[in-house]
Amino acid sequence: MNKVIVVGCGAAGFLAAISAARQGASVTVLERMGQAGRKLMITGKGRCNITNACSMDEMIAHIPGNGKFLFGAFHQFTNEDMIRLLEDNGLPTKVERGGRVFPVSDHAPDVVHTLEKILADAKGRILFHKRVTGLVIQNGLVKAVETETGERYEADAVVVTTGGASYPRTGSTGDGYRLAAGAGHSIVTPSPALVPLECGSGETKPLQGLSLRNVSVSLLHGDQVLGQEFGEMLFTHFGVSGPVILTLSRKVALFWKKEPDGVLDLSIDLKPALSRQQLDARLQRDFTKYSRKQLKAGMHDLLPQSLIPAVIDAACLQPDQEVNQLTRKERLRLVDTLKGFTLPLTGTRPLEEAIVTSGGVRTREISPSTFASKLVPNLFFAGEVMDVDGFTGGYNLQAAFSTGYVAGKNAAVFRKEES
Repeated sequence: MNKVIVVGCGAAGFLAAISAARQGASVTVLERMGQAGRKLMITGKGRCNITNACSMDEMIAHIPGNGKFLFGAFHQFTNEDMIRLLEDNGLPTKVERGGRVFPVSDHAPDVVHTLEKILADAKGRILFHKRVTGLVIQNGLVKAVETETGERYEADAVVVTTGGASYPRTGSTGDGYRLAAGAGHSIVTPSPALVPLECGSGETKPLQGLSLRNVSVSLLHGDQVLGQEFGEMLFTHFGVSGPVILTLSRKVALFWKKEPDGVLDLSIDLKPALSRQQLDARLQRDFTKYSRKQLKAGMHDLLPQSLIPAVIDAACLQPDQEVNQLTRKERLRLVDTLKGFTLPLTGTRPLEEAIVTSGGVRTREISPSTFASKLVPNLFFAGEVMDVDGFTGGYNLQAAFSTGYVAGKNAAVFRKEES
Protein backbone atom coordinates (compact mmCIF):
# COMPACT_ATOMS: atom_id res chain seq x y z
CA MET A 1 0.00 0.00 0.00
CA ASN A 2 1.52 3.28 -1.12
CA LYS A 3 1.64 6.08 1.41
CA VAL A 4 0.46 9.28 -0.33
CA ILE A 5 0.61 12.75 1.18
CA VAL A 6 -1.60 15.43 -0.36
CA VAL A 7 -0.62 19.00 0.53
CA GLY A 8 -3.71 21.22 0.60
CA CYS A 9 -7.39 20.34 0.76
CA GLY A 10 -9.12 22.42 -1.88
CA ALA A 11 -10.76 21.24 -5.09
CA ALA A 12 -7.63 19.60 -6.50
CA GLY A 13 -6.60 18.23 -3.11
CA PHE A 14 -9.96 16.57 -2.51
CA LEU A 15 -9.93 14.79 -5.87
CA ALA A 16 -6.27 13.79 -5.55
CA ALA A 17 -6.95 12.29 -2.14
CA ILE A 18 -10.18 10.56 -3.22
CA SER A 19 -8.58 9.17 -6.37
CA ALA A 20 -5.50 7.89 -4.54
CA ALA A 21 -7.54 6.36 -1.70
CA ARG A 22 -9.84 4.59 -4.14
CA GLN A 23 -6.72 3.08 -5.75
CA GLY A 24 -5.88 1.56 -2.38
CA ALA A 25 -3.28 4.04 -1.16
CA SER A 26 -2.98 5.16 2.45
CA VAL A 27 -3.83 8.85 2.05
CA THR A 28 -3.20 11.73 4.41
CA VAL A 29 -4.17 15.27 3.45
CA LEU A 30 -2.28 18.03 5.26
CA GLU A 31 -4.31 21.26 5.32
CA ARG A 32 -2.88 24.45 6.78
CA MET A 33 -6.29 25.92 7.62
CA GLY A 34 -8.80 24.75 10.21
CA GLN A 35 -11.27 23.47 7.63
CA ALA A 36 -11.25 21.99 4.14
CA GLY A 37 -12.35 23.65 0.92
CA ARG A 38 -12.24 27.25 2.10
CA LYS A 39 -12.04 28.60 -1.46
CA LEU A 40 -14.73 26.19 -2.67
CA MET A 41 -17.00 27.71 -0.04
CA ILE A 42 -16.86 31.16 -1.64
CA THR A 43 -16.92 30.29 -5.34
CA GLY A 44 -19.98 31.20 -7.36
CA LYS A 45 -20.94 33.81 -4.75
CA GLY A 46 -21.27 31.09 -2.14
CA ARG A 47 -23.20 28.75 -4.44
CA CYS A 48 -20.14 26.91 -5.87
CA ASN A 49 -19.98 26.87 -9.66
CA ILE A 50 -18.76 23.25 -9.70
CA THR A 51 -18.04 22.89 -13.41
CA ASN A 52 -19.40 23.73 -16.84
CA ALA A 53 -21.61 21.43 -18.93
CA CYS A 54 -19.76 22.19 -22.18
CA SER A 55 -17.73 19.73 -24.26
CA MET A 56 -14.14 19.02 -23.27
CA ASP A 57 -12.90 20.87 -26.36
CA GLU A 58 -14.91 23.93 -25.30
CA MET A 59 -13.51 23.53 -21.79
CA ILE A 60 -9.97 23.76 -23.14
CA ALA A 61 -10.91 26.77 -25.28
CA HIS A 62 -12.08 28.57 -22.12
CA ILE A 63 -8.71 28.06 -20.42
CA PRO A 64 -6.36 30.53 -22.14
CA GLY A 65 -3.58 29.78 -19.66
CA ASN A 66 -2.12 26.49 -21.02
CA GLY A 67 -5.49 24.86 -21.62
CA LYS A 68 -4.05 22.34 -24.12
CA PHE A 69 -1.82 21.00 -21.36
CA LEU A 70 -5.03 19.73 -19.69
CA PHE A 71 -6.23 17.66 -22.67
CA GLY A 72 -5.28 14.33 -21.06
CA ALA A 73 -6.71 15.26 -17.66
CA PHE A 74 -10.04 16.39 -19.11
CA HIS A 75 -10.46 13.14 -21.00
CA GLN A 76 -9.49 10.98 -18.03
CA PHE A 77 -11.90 12.76 -15.69
CA THR A 78 -14.63 14.80 -17.37
CA ASN A 79 -17.23 17.26 -16.15
CA GLU A 80 -19.75 14.42 -16.42
CA ASP A 81 -17.55 12.31 -14.15
CA MET A 82 -17.48 15.12 -11.59
CA ILE A 83 -21.24 15.59 -11.66
CA ARG A 84 -21.75 11.82 -11.35
CA LEU A 85 -19.36 11.64 -8.39
CA LEU A 86 -21.38 14.21 -6.48
CA GLU A 87 -24.82 12.93 -7.49
CA ASP A 88 -23.94 9.31 -6.68
CA ASN A 89 -23.12 10.53 -3.20
CA GLY A 90 -26.35 12.39 -2.61
CA LEU A 91 -25.70 15.88 -4.02
CA PRO A 92 -27.98 16.71 -6.98
CA THR A 93 -26.81 19.39 -9.43
CA LYS A 94 -28.40 21.73 -11.98
CA VAL A 95 -27.27 23.53 -15.12
CA GLU A 96 -27.84 27.26 -15.47
CA ARG A 97 -27.20 29.91 -18.09
CA GLY A 98 -23.88 29.56 -19.89
CA GLY A 99 -23.61 25.89 -18.92
CA ARG A 100 -22.69 26.71 -15.33
CA VAL A 101 -23.29 23.77 -12.98
CA PHE A 102 -24.35 24.35 -9.35
CA PRO A 103 -25.65 22.18 -6.53
CA VAL A 104 -29.46 22.23 -6.50
CA SER A 105 -29.24 23.55 -2.92
CA ASP A 106 -27.27 26.65 -4.08
CA HIS A 107 -25.15 26.04 -0.97
CA ALA A 108 -21.38 25.71 -1.50
CA PRO A 109 -20.74 24.00 1.87
CA ASP A 110 -22.85 21.07 0.61
CA VAL A 111 -20.21 20.42 -2.05
CA VAL A 112 -17.41 20.46 0.53
CA HIS A 113 -19.32 18.21 2.93
CA THR A 114 -20.05 15.74 0.14
CA LEU A 115 -16.37 15.58 -0.85
CA GLU A 116 -15.42 15.09 2.80
CA LYS A 117 -17.86 12.17 3.00
CA ILE A 118 -16.50 10.59 -0.20
CA LEU A 119 -12.94 10.85 1.11
CA ALA A 120 -13.88 9.42 4.50
CA ASP A 121 -15.68 6.52 2.80
CA ALA A 122 -12.49 5.83 0.85
CA LYS A 123 -10.54 5.73 4.16
CA GLY A 124 -8.58 8.91 3.51
CA ARG A 125 -7.91 11.32 6.37
CA ILE A 126 -7.47 15.08 6.66
CA LEU A 127 -5.22 16.67 9.28
CA PHE A 128 -5.84 20.37 9.90
CA HIS A 129 -3.49 23.18 10.95
CA LYS A 130 -0.62 21.39 9.20
CA ARG A 131 1.34 23.85 7.10
CA VAL A 132 3.90 22.03 4.96
CA THR A 133 7.09 24.07 4.62
CA GLY A 134 9.54 21.61 3.11
CA LEU A 135 10.05 18.47 1.04
CA VAL A 136 12.67 15.95 2.11
CA ILE A 137 14.31 14.79 -1.15
CA GLN A 138 16.89 11.99 -1.20
CA ASN A 139 18.34 10.19 -4.23
CA GLY A 140 16.05 12.16 -6.50
CA LEU A 141 12.80 11.21 -4.76
CA VAL A 142 10.59 12.80 -2.10
CA LYS A 143 10.89 10.79 1.09
CA ALA A 144 8.80 12.97 3.42
CA VAL A 145 7.26 16.37 4.00
CA GLU A 146 7.96 18.64 6.96
CA THR A 147 5.60 21.09 8.64
CA GLU A 148 6.36 24.45 10.20
CA THR A 149 6.06 22.88 13.65
CA GLY A 150 8.81 20.36 12.85
CA GLU A 151 6.60 17.33 12.20
CA ARG A 152 7.68 14.89 9.52
CA TYR A 153 5.36 12.71 7.42
CA GLU A 154 6.92 9.89 5.41
CA ALA A 155 5.61 9.34 1.90
CA ASP A 156 5.97 7.15 -1.16
CA ALA A 157 4.48 9.97 -3.23
CA VAL A 158 3.44 13.58 -2.61
CA VAL A 159 0.78 15.61 -4.42
CA VAL A 160 1.04 19.40 -4.09
CA THR A 161 -2.40 21.04 -4.41
CA THR A 162 -1.87 24.26 -2.48
CA GLY A 163 -3.60 26.59 -4.95
CA GLY A 164 -2.18 29.87 -6.21
CA ALA A 165 -1.65 33.16 -4.40
CA SER A 166 -5.16 34.62 -4.51
CA TYR A 167 -7.56 34.84 -1.56
CA PRO A 168 -4.81 34.12 1.02
CA ARG A 169 -7.40 33.98 3.80
CA THR A 170 -8.51 30.66 2.26
CA GLY A 171 -4.99 29.26 2.64
CA SER A 172 -3.61 30.03 -0.84
CA THR A 173 -0.49 31.96 0.05
CA GLY A 174 2.00 30.66 -2.50
CA ASP A 175 3.36 27.83 -0.32
CA GLY A 176 3.23 25.46 -3.29
CA TYR A 177 5.51 27.69 -5.33
CA ARG A 178 8.13 27.55 -2.61
CA LEU A 179 7.85 23.76 -2.30
CA ALA A 180 8.18 23.36 -6.08
CA ALA A 181 11.13 25.74 -6.28
CA GLY A 182 12.83 23.80 -3.49
CA ALA A 183 12.52 20.69 -5.66
CA GLY A 184 14.20 22.48 -8.56
CA HIS A 185 11.14 23.66 -10.47
CA SER A 186 10.95 27.07 -12.13
CA ILE A 187 7.97 29.30 -11.33
CA VAL A 188 6.21 31.56 -13.81
CA THR A 189 5.75 34.81 -11.87
CA PRO A 190 2.19 34.86 -10.50
CA SER A 191 -0.18 37.60 -11.60
CA PRO A 192 -3.95 38.08 -11.22
CA ALA A 193 -6.01 36.31 -13.90
CA LEU A 194 -9.61 36.96 -12.85
CA VAL A 195 -9.61 40.22 -10.92
CA PRO A 196 -11.56 43.50 -10.76
CA LEU A 197 -10.04 46.53 -12.45
CA GLU A 198 -9.29 50.00 -11.11
CA CYS A 199 -10.25 53.17 -12.99
CA GLY A 200 -9.18 56.79 -12.70
CA SER A 201 -9.60 58.63 -9.42
CA GLY A 202 -13.29 59.01 -8.65
CA GLU A 203 -14.37 58.01 -12.17
CA THR A 204 -16.79 55.32 -11.02
CA LYS A 205 -17.58 56.26 -7.43
CA PRO A 206 -20.93 57.92 -8.31
CA LEU A 207 -21.87 54.71 -10.13
CA GLN A 208 -20.94 52.37 -7.28
CA GLY A 209 -23.30 49.41 -7.09
CA LEU A 210 -24.75 49.88 -10.58
CA SER A 211 -24.94 46.61 -12.52
CA LEU A 212 -25.26 46.58 -16.31
CA ARG A 213 -26.49 43.65 -18.37
CA ASN A 214 -26.10 42.95 -22.08
CA VAL A 215 -23.31 45.43 -22.67
CA SER A 216 -20.29 45.02 -24.93
CA VAL A 217 -16.97 45.97 -23.31
CA SER A 218 -13.77 46.46 -25.30
CA LEU A 219 -10.22 46.68 -23.96
CA LEU A 220 -8.33 49.35 -25.88
CA HIS A 221 -4.67 50.27 -26.26
CA GLY A 222 -4.97 53.41 -28.34
CA ASP A 223 -6.87 52.34 -31.46
CA GLN A 224 -5.97 48.69 -30.95
CA VAL A 225 -8.70 46.39 -29.56
CA LEU A 226 -7.00 43.87 -27.26
CA GLY A 227 -10.19 42.09 -26.26
CA GLN A 228 -13.96 42.32 -26.30
CA GLU A 229 -16.63 40.64 -24.15
CA PHE A 230 -20.42 40.75 -23.99
CA GLY A 231 -22.48 40.29 -20.83
CA GLU A 232 -22.70 41.72 -17.32
CA MET A 233 -20.51 44.17 -15.42
CA LEU A 234 -20.60 46.06 -12.15
CA PHE A 235 -19.37 49.50 -11.10
CA THR A 236 -17.53 49.69 -7.77
CA HIS A 237 -15.98 52.45 -5.69
CA PHE A 238 -12.54 51.64 -7.15
CA GLY A 239 -13.52 50.78 -10.72
CA VAL A 240 -15.31 47.88 -12.39
CA SER A 241 -15.98 44.20 -11.81
CA GLY A 242 -18.41 41.52 -12.98
CA PRO A 243 -18.09 38.61 -15.44
CA VAL A 244 -17.00 40.51 -18.57
CA ILE A 245 -14.46 42.54 -16.59
CA LEU A 246 -12.99 39.46 -14.94
CA THR A 247 -12.58 37.80 -18.32
CA LEU A 248 -10.81 40.85 -19.79
CA SER A 249 -8.65 41.29 -16.68
CA ARG A 250 -6.29 38.50 -17.70
CA LYS A 251 -5.34 40.44 -20.83
CA VAL A 252 -4.96 43.60 -18.75
CA ALA A 253 -2.56 41.93 -16.32
CA LEU A 254 -0.51 40.29 -19.10
CA PHE A 255 -0.32 43.58 -21.05
CA TRP A 256 0.99 45.51 -18.07
CA LYS A 257 3.41 42.70 -17.29
CA LYS A 258 5.04 43.41 -20.66
CA GLU A 259 4.36 47.15 -20.84
CA PRO A 260 4.13 48.55 -17.29
CA ASP A 261 3.71 52.12 -18.58
CA GLY A 262 1.21 51.27 -21.31
CA VAL A 263 -2.13 53.09 -21.46
CA LEU A 264 -5.34 51.04 -21.44
CA ASP A 265 -8.99 52.07 -21.60
CA LEU A 266 -12.32 50.31 -21.38
CA SER A 267 -14.92 51.26 -23.95
CA ILE A 268 -18.48 50.24 -23.03
CA ASP A 269 -21.13 49.97 -25.71
CA LEU A 270 -24.21 50.62 -23.59
CA LYS A 271 -26.60 49.73 -26.42
CA PRO A 272 -24.89 46.99 -28.46
CA ALA A 273 -28.17 45.75 -29.96
CA LEU A 274 -28.63 49.07 -31.78
CA SER A 275 -26.56 50.48 -34.63
CA ARG A 276 -25.60 54.15 -34.45
CA GLN A 277 -28.41 54.97 -36.88
CA GLN A 278 -30.96 53.00 -34.87
CA LEU A 279 -29.79 54.57 -31.63
CA ASP A 280 -30.03 58.04 -33.12
CA ALA A 281 -33.60 57.29 -34.22
CA ARG A 282 -34.37 56.05 -30.71
CA LEU A 283 -32.97 59.25 -29.19
CA GLN A 284 -35.04 61.37 -31.54
CA ARG A 285 -38.21 59.52 -30.51
CA ASP A 286 -37.39 59.95 -26.82
CA PHE A 287 -36.53 63.60 -27.28
CA THR A 288 -39.81 64.22 -29.10
CA LYS A 289 -41.61 62.58 -26.20
CA TYR A 290 -39.71 64.69 -23.64
CA SER A 291 -39.19 67.81 -25.77
CA ARG A 292 -39.99 70.20 -22.92
CA LYS A 293 -37.80 68.36 -20.40
CA GLN A 294 -34.18 68.88 -19.44
CA LEU A 295 -31.68 66.44 -21.00
CA LYS A 296 -31.22 64.48 -17.76
CA ALA A 297 -34.99 63.76 -17.76
CA GLY A 298 -35.16 63.15 -21.50
CA MET A 299 -32.87 60.10 -21.15
CA HIS A 300 -34.95 58.52 -18.41
CA ASP A 301 -36.25 55.71 -20.66
CA LEU A 302 -32.83 54.92 -22.09
CA LEU A 303 -30.45 54.48 -19.15
CA PRO A 304 -30.41 53.72 -15.42
CA GLN A 305 -30.85 56.95 -13.48
CA SER A 306 -27.39 56.94 -11.88
CA LEU A 307 -25.67 56.48 -15.24
CA ILE A 308 -27.33 59.45 -16.99
CA PRO A 309 -25.17 62.24 -15.46
CA ALA A 310 -21.96 60.35 -16.28
CA VAL A 311 -22.97 59.83 -19.91
CA ILE A 312 -24.07 63.45 -20.34
CA ASP A 313 -20.78 64.65 -18.85
CA ALA A 314 -18.76 62.31 -21.09
CA ALA A 315 -20.60 63.74 -24.10
CA CYS A 316 -19.64 67.26 -22.97
CA LEU A 317 -23.28 68.31 -22.61
CA GLN A 318 -25.20 70.03 -19.82
CA PRO A 319 -27.73 68.02 -17.80
CA ASP A 320 -30.10 70.99 -17.44
CA GLN A 321 -30.04 71.75 -21.16
CA GLU A 322 -33.53 71.52 -22.66
CA VAL A 323 -34.01 68.60 -25.01
CA ASN A 324 -35.61 70.72 -27.74
CA GLN A 325 -32.52 72.94 -27.85
CA LEU A 326 -30.13 70.04 -28.53
CA THR A 327 -28.43 70.35 -31.94
CA ARG A 328 -27.97 67.44 -34.33
CA LYS A 329 -24.21 67.58 -33.71
CA GLU A 330 -24.75 67.33 -29.93
CA ARG A 331 -27.21 64.48 -30.37
CA LEU A 332 -24.74 62.54 -32.50
CA ARG A 333 -22.04 63.16 -29.90
CA LEU A 334 -24.39 61.59 -27.37
CA VAL A 335 -24.84 58.60 -29.69
CA ASP A 336 -21.05 58.18 -29.90
CA THR A 337 -20.81 58.28 -26.10
CA LEU A 338 -23.55 55.68 -25.66
CA LYS A 339 -21.75 53.41 -28.13
CA GLY A 340 -18.36 54.02 -26.51
CA PHE A 341 -18.55 55.13 -22.87
CA THR A 342 -14.84 55.16 -22.05
CA LEU A 343 -13.08 54.65 -18.73
CA PRO A 344 -9.29 54.93 -18.24
CA LEU A 345 -7.75 51.96 -16.46
CA THR A 346 -5.17 52.60 -13.78
CA GLY A 347 -4.52 49.09 -12.47
CA THR A 348 -5.82 45.74 -11.38
CA ARG A 349 -6.86 44.98 -7.84
CA PRO A 350 -4.11 43.23 -5.84
CA LEU A 351 -3.23 39.60 -6.53
CA GLU A 352 -4.70 38.73 -3.15
CA GLU A 353 -8.15 39.76 -4.45
CA ALA A 354 -7.93 37.76 -7.67
CA ILE A 355 -10.30 34.83 -8.11
CA VAL A 356 -7.62 32.92 -10.01
CA THR A 357 -3.85 33.23 -10.29
CA SER A 358 -2.02 33.19 -13.61
CA GLY A 359 1.48 31.74 -13.31
CA GLY A 360 2.87 29.01 -11.11
CA VAL A 361 4.86 25.82 -11.64
CA ARG A 362 5.98 25.73 -15.27
CA THR A 363 3.91 23.17 -17.16
CA ARG A 364 6.75 21.93 -19.36
CA GLU A 365 8.33 20.52 -16.19
CA ILE A 366 5.21 18.42 -15.45
CA SER A 367 3.98 15.30 -17.28
CA PRO A 368 0.60 16.09 -18.91
CA SER A 369 -0.46 12.43 -18.70
CA THR A 370 0.29 11.80 -15.00
CA PHE A 371 0.99 15.29 -13.56
CA ALA A 372 4.21 13.95 -12.08
CA SER A 373 7.22 16.21 -11.86
CA LYS A 374 9.78 15.58 -14.61
CA LEU A 375 12.47 16.43 -12.06
CA VAL A 376 11.29 14.42 -9.03
CA PRO A 377 9.26 11.43 -10.28
CA ASN A 378 7.17 10.82 -7.13
CA LEU A 379 6.22 14.49 -6.74
CA PHE A 380 2.91 15.44 -8.37
CA PHE A 381 1.12 18.75 -8.94
CA ALA A 382 -2.55 19.58 -9.51
CA GLY A 383 -4.79 22.62 -9.65
CA GLU A 384 -3.94 26.28 -9.54
CA VAL A 385 -0.40 25.79 -8.23
CA MET A 386 0.49 25.05 -11.86
CA ASP A 387 0.69 27.73 -14.56
CA VAL A 388 -2.88 27.07 -15.70
CA ASP A 389 -5.84 29.46 -15.56
CA GLY A 390 -9.23 29.80 -17.21
CA PHE A 391 -12.18 32.13 -17.53
CA THR A 392 -14.99 32.34 -15.02
CA GLY A 393 -17.83 29.83 -15.47
CA GLY A 394 -16.70 26.62 -13.77
CA TYR A 395 -13.66 26.00 -15.96
CA ASN A 396 -11.02 26.53 -13.28
CA LEU A 397 -12.70 24.19 -10.81
CA GLN A 398 -12.99 21.46 -13.43
CA ALA A 399 -9.29 21.91 -14.19
CA ALA A 400 -8.58 21.44 -10.49
CA PHE A 401 -10.85 18.40 -10.20
CA SER A 402 -9.47 16.71 -13.33
CA THR A 403 -5.78 17.30 -12.60
CA GLY A 404 -6.30 16.31 -8.97
CA TYR A 405 -7.95 13.05 -10.01
CA VAL A 406 -5.14 12.14 -12.43
CA ALA A 407 -2.33 13.15 -10.07
CA GLY A 408 -3.84 11.19 -7.19
CA LYS A 409 -4.43 8.09 -9.30
CA ASN A 410 -0.83 8.04 -10.47
CA ALA A 411 0.63 8.88 -7.07
CA ALA A 412 -1.19 5.88 -5.62
CA VAL A 413 0.53 3.44 -7.97
CA PHE A 414 3.98 5.06 -8.15
CA ARG A 415 6.79 2.53 -7.87
CA LYS A 416 10.38 3.55 -7.27
CA GLU A 417 11.69 0.85 -9.57
CA GLU A 418 9.59 2.26 -12.42
CA SER A 419 10.96 5.79 -12.12
